Amino acid sequence: MRIEAASLHDLPGAYRVCLLTGDAGQDASAVYRDPDLIGHVYVGPYLAHGSGTQLVVVDEAGVCGYLLSADDTSAFESWAERSWWPPLRSRYPILDDGSRDAELVRLIHAPESTPPELSDDYPAHLHIDLLERARGRGLGRRLIERLLEELRGRGVPGVHLGVDASNANGLGFYDHLGFREVAREPGGILMGLRLDR
Repeated sequence: MRIEAASLHDLPGAYRVCLLTGDAGQDASAVYRDPDLIGHVYVGPYLAHGSGTQLVVVDEAGVCGYLLSADDTSAFESWAERSWWPPLRSRYPILDDGSRDAELVRLIHAPESTPPELSDDYPAHLHIDLLERARGRGLGRRLIERLLEELRGRGVPGVHLGVDASNANGLGFYDHLGFREVAREPGGILMGLRLDR
């Protein structure tokens, strides 16, 4: 397995990884009727925007993991509001059927906005997912360490991420790397790491 800079050619594989890890790290294929929705929210904008650090893990079967990030969360969210979300809003009208698809469609129409008190101290953010076959090999640590090195090189003072509150393995992994809980949101924990201390 190797780590490579991500490109738009990796979009289908990264969407697949997102779906196969989209239920607190487990396969969400049976959870969503539209398998692309979760990727539209958590993968597509990063590869389309193309700034920050975008990495994929690749083996002979294709993309089996990724780390996607934005150095400036506020600027990234502004870009997405102008460029990423409008076409998706036209494609996906708001659903009111209580489904998990409806939850993602609501995020397309009303994306989460990072509070200034979080983005001031931790301006960068990241998403990372690995398929089962890529876990337990130290790849997650290598992805995070590469990101942190690149963020420091670009002068970014801090980074944050969200973790599903039920993902005990994820919470332990980030804690071991030095991330600490900085806020809570419904069903999730926000963890941050300062890079200038």
